[in-house]
Amino acid sequence: MKKRVLIADDTALFREMIKNALGSEEYQIVGEAVSGGQAVDMYKEKKPDLMILDINMPKMNGIDALAAVMDYDPEAKVIMCSDQKYEGMIVMAIKKGAKDFIVKPFTTSDVLFAVKKAFEEEEE
Repeated sequence: MKKRVLIADDTALFREMIKNALGSEEYQIVGEAVSGGQAVDMYKEKKPDLMILDINMPKMNGIDALAAVMDYDPEAKVIMCSDQKYEGMIVMAIKKGAKDFIVKPFTTSDVLFAVKKAFEEEEE
């Protein structure tokens, strides 16, 4: 059975890069959000196995969206992504429950490594 993934990033290029990285038979992209609020709403609606969430987003940043998702589903698997300048926020996201983070610009192998790691933790 395919793992269901929700992508939340306000930049179309990065959403496309993540989709391409996960474009295998193992993963199904169940939605794409462009703001933090939309990410929270889509998480509740789609109930994905994993969400990849950008930190810097309009209307509600990724940290606040992460907190809302974790309040709704404490078992949520969320991987944060951001560029280097938000390093302090990445640490905060991990403390709030994010499973991992991907630093932009990322490669296909960066995305796959973080996603596989998040699902491996589930099996332990």
